[in-house]
Amino acid sequence: MYRARTVLTNLVPLASLIPRAAPDRFASWILKSDHILCSITGTDIRHYSSSVATEPFLNGSSSAYVEEMYNAWLADPKSVHVSWDSFFRNSSAGAAPGQAYQAPPSLAEPGRNQLPITSLAPLLGAAGAPALGGQVNEKVIDDHLAVQAIIRSYQARGHLVSELDPLGIMYADLHSTFSDRKGKPHEIVIRGHHIAKLDPLGISSADLDDKHPPELLYSHYSFGKRPSTTYSQHLQQKVASMMEQEGDMDRVFKLPSTTFIGGKEKALSLREILSRLENAYCRHIGVEFMFINSLEQCNWIRQKLETPGVMEISSEEKRLILARLTRATGFEAFLARKWSSEKRFGLEGCEILIPAMKAVIDKSTELGVESIVMGMPHRGRLNVLANVCRKPLEQIFTQFAALEAADDGSGDVKYHLGTYIERLNRVTNKNIRLAVVANPSHLEAVDPIVQGKTRAEQFYRGDGEGKKVMSLLLHGDAAFCGQGIVYETFHLSDLPDYTTHGTIHIVVNNQIGFTTDPRHSRSSPYCTDVARVVNAPIFHVNSDDPEAVMHVCKIAAEWRATFHKDVVIDIVSYRRNGHNEIDEPMFTQPLMYRKIKTTPHVLDKYSKRLIEEGVVTTEEVKDVRDKYEKICEESYLNARKETHIKYKDWLDSPWSGFFEGKDPLKVSPTGVKEDTLVHIGKRMSSPPPNAAEFVIHKGIERILRSRMEMVESRTVDWALGEGMAFGSLLKEGIHVRLSGQDVERGTFSHRHHVLHHQLVDKATYRPLCHLYPDQGPYTVCNSSLSEFGVLGFELGYSMTNPNALVCWEAQFGDFNNTAQCIIDQFISSGQAKWVRQSGLVMLNPHGLEGMGPEHSSARLERFLQMSSDDPDYFPPESEEFAVRQLHDINWIVANCSTPANYFHILRRQIALPFRKPLILMTPKSLLRHPEAKSSFDEMTENTQFLRVIPDQGPASQNPSSVKKLLFCTGKVYYDLKKAREERKLEGDIAISRVEQISPFPYDLIKKECAKYSNASLAWAQEEAKNQGSWTYVQPRFHTALSGSRDVRPPIQREGFFNKLFGGKSDDNATSQLDSPNTKPRIISYVGRPTAASPATGSKMQHLKELNALLDDALSL
Repeated sequence: MYRARTVLTNLVPLASLIPRAAPDRFASWILKSDHILCSITGTDIRHYSSSVATEPFLNGSSSAYVEEMYNAWLADPKSVHVSWDSFFRNSSAGAAPGQAYQAPPSLAEPGRNQLPITSLAPLLGAAGAPALGGQVNEKVIDDHLAVQAIIRSYQARGHLVSELDPLGIMYADLHSTFSDRKGKPHEIVIRGHHIAKLDPLGISSADLDDKHPPELLYSHYSFGKRPSTTYSQHLQQKVASMMEQEGDMDRVFKLPSTTFIGGKEKALSLREILSRLENAYCRHIGVEFMFINSLEQCNWIRQKLETPGVMEISSEEKRLILARLTRATGFEAFLARKWSSEKRFGLEGCEILIPAMKAVIDKSTELGVESIVMGMPHRGRLNVLANVCRKPLEQIFTQFAALEAADDGSGDVKYHLGTYIERLNRVTNKNIRLAVVANPSHLEAVDPIVQGKTRAEQFYRGDGEGKKVMSLLLHGDAAFCGQGIVYETFHLSDLPDYTTHGTIHIVVNNQIGFTTDPRHSRSSPYCTDVARVVNAPIFHVNSDDPEAVMHVCKIAAEWRATFHKDVVIDIVSYRRNGHNEIDEPMFTQPLMYRKIKTTPHVLDKYSKRLIEEGVVTTEEVKDVRDKYEKICEESYLNARKETHIKYKDWLDSPWSGFFEGKDPLKVSPTGVKEDTLVHIGKRMSSPPPNAAEFVIHKGIERILRSRMEMVESRTVDWALGEGMAFGSLLKEGIHVRLSGQDVERGTFSHRHHVLHHQLVDKATYRPLCHLYPDQGPYTVCNSSLSEFGVLGFELGYSMTNPNALVCWEAQFGDFNNTAQCIIDQFISSGQAKWVRQSGLVMLNPHGLEGMGPEHSSARLERFLQMSSDDPDYFPPESEEFAVRQLHDINWIVANCSTPANYFHILRRQIALPFRKPLILMTPKSLLRHPEAKSSFDEMTENTQFLRVIPDQGPASQNPSSVKKLLFCTGKVYYDLKKAREERKLEGDIAISRVEQISPFPYDLIKKECAKYSNASLAWAQEEAKNQGSWTYVQPRFHTALSGSRDVRPPIQREGFFNKLFGGKSDDNATSQLDSPNTKPRIISYVGRPTAASPATGSKMQHLKELNALLDDALSL
């Protein structure tokens, strides 16, 4: 509509003065004016005036207005607009009709989509001969507008009638085929209504939905039977009438600047325009891009698709596609023959994925990419590993044999495994690193992990624009639209601290999810519609047209290199088997699979096509197949000679040089020099140096002053202790990254690692980034409101480099439950399944403080339940007891009660000779608790993390008289301590804090219990009995107290990590059971009863429960 008004304004200089033709009513005016002739004079645009033959506004309806203006001018010439003043002066001076009005001079060039009327002269034909001196029929303008509108319609809606389905079943009842249309636009393209059914099988009308509302049918509009009421309908009618006239089809129209179908030609006949648009947008490629709000990006895509001859490729390129397609097809066929009853989740039906991925890699490598991190579901994974990554076939084939593993760990099924390969790209002759990240069956869960790993690689390479490292994500159609993590990951794509500068997404669109049809699995037209939220262009392509697939893959790689934004390739294909090779799909999709059975393989189709084109011969096609068959057979024979499988062959994130040359059981010291603590503390307590104009909030000034006072008094609170841990690691060159919701300030307004200028937007100061000139980089970043996506991202980030402290903080501890998939499938079991270590730190605010069910518990019990230490096994005591426990367990769970211990456990993550995830319950009220402070003396050299903090009061001075020994963890210690003081029981009751809950500190618990030999034992916790630590610690207390260490842990293989870290158990360990005459001590429970909800929502009830807990704990 805007363009129509622009043309009107250019062609009719006085249109704005005509009430009927005012811009806001132009649509109705142009449609009602069946015979209006606009009188115009065409002149060169460089002239300074524009003349008009007559004064068209002087009619019955406007004469009164003109007369009123004239009378006002006579009274005062300045009371009217200068244009009226000029007009009346010229008329009074005797100017001829048509000469009285003069347009203001202009040197401006025409705007976009504007042109001087003179440029229409060659296109007007005989009917327009008098155009430059007389009357121009309005039909010329309307026809040009209609042609521009249909060009835009193809660009916006051509994808709706593209032939994307290799089976041809999606559009059976929906729209005609490309060949049937013979270069004329389908009504879907010009009617302005969306209907998207794009099936490479073409069976949707049979098994899917074939009922369409009447307004989607072209005949519903009844063109010619009633007057059109909108400009859109008017254009539809114009296009329809023009196509009915052969003469109109051969008329030549000037092309707008928003299309590239002309190549070097500026004008084309309507017939040629429609033909080229059909070829570009309605064959085997359907593109969604017109929603992108950048003209530059839209024109870039138009040029890649519309330029004549843009899809022509050489014979060599065709041969390369054929060779790659042959390998992809041959690999699946070989596996099907050798292991016909094995699940392998093959790629049959979408073998073109392999050439597609290799085309993306080739083009990306050519454009400068050196490393690609990939994530994908299980379908096609083995084929990708074999033919994209070039993983040795022997290693893949041994996974089908029932061989014992040479490594420790539980392993995973073959179609979940990842790998890491460095190889030469033969097409570009450049080295490329390819990593496929291991993934569980939880589809799409790997997406944020890939993004985090990619971001980390970019960070360590200094690749701030993503030119060297990129991510490539593969998806299934049902998962892409069904899994919310896809949306969460997309929303990280353009965030400053999370962007990977563009990801290429490839959707293997089987048009089915397990047994569920698309009409039951999504509400949107396409499975890819989620990508529109980040303005990612979406290329739908028919999998049975290999050359079209290669074309969009090259465009996608170039888009990512040019704009560094996400792009989606939707390969519309089918699944030749069921969900797996032994599944029967005919139960639920009989018509689809009847069609699939009669559909030739894409390799057969493409081979036949190239033979007909004379590119290859039948013998050459057979020779390529036979060569790959021979390669597979040789690898199969070699694989049969193997006696073990090696999990380390499938490691996706190797840390070269990290483990070598280290004492596997030696922990570096975690205490630091006092000078370091003072320096970091003062920097954290000071405003920006040399920036007196940096205005800080008054509240922040108070916090900085109180921090300085603590430093001067040699004490730290929680925030200062954390900052000193980070700062001391930064001094050692360690990269520290803290991520999560509101972490810059801290949920509880305690951290303040980013100071904001109160008068200047976006002016900030990060004290920890300015500690030392050669320090490690510090990143603190608020995340999107996502736990699943962001925790996965940080896990991926932590996998890349072991010499970094990567922390994720939950806003409240219980919010980690929306990231449970990452916790269960990756963090807890990642090393056991994939021999992949991670030192990720999870900070989970935890504690019952009357804030209700949702802001109390971080669900400590879930983490402890997944800890892999044996509750019945007391490890042999030795100097390496603590570090050996850490080495053998899957992760560390702790609930620190002092800033000093928090300081040490963070530093210990880097000091360990290996990496383990650290799950920390962090405080809320303790952040400002006057007693929750530590002295520098607990953080300086020769100090370390305390797994258990024993009682240091009067009770410890006379342990034999102590009547009760309480064990607890976390914040409840301060509640118990205060209540004990109020009741004057310091000499009768000892309170010991278990800071590291898992692995369980058997040796220290045993020692502490022995010290208070006459005391009854109790475990006190604020959580409900079925929650918190109780169910974890109870059996372990029994083991510690009974001294049972002759119970062997499960037999472990002498594997990779055992060899590396000395994982053998002590063969000389002997039974040390208490003598039969000694009565075994037991530990009782003190705390809230069992409950379904983590906490009460009533403040009164909370206090009542707390008092009951304290009464019970301190009763003698």
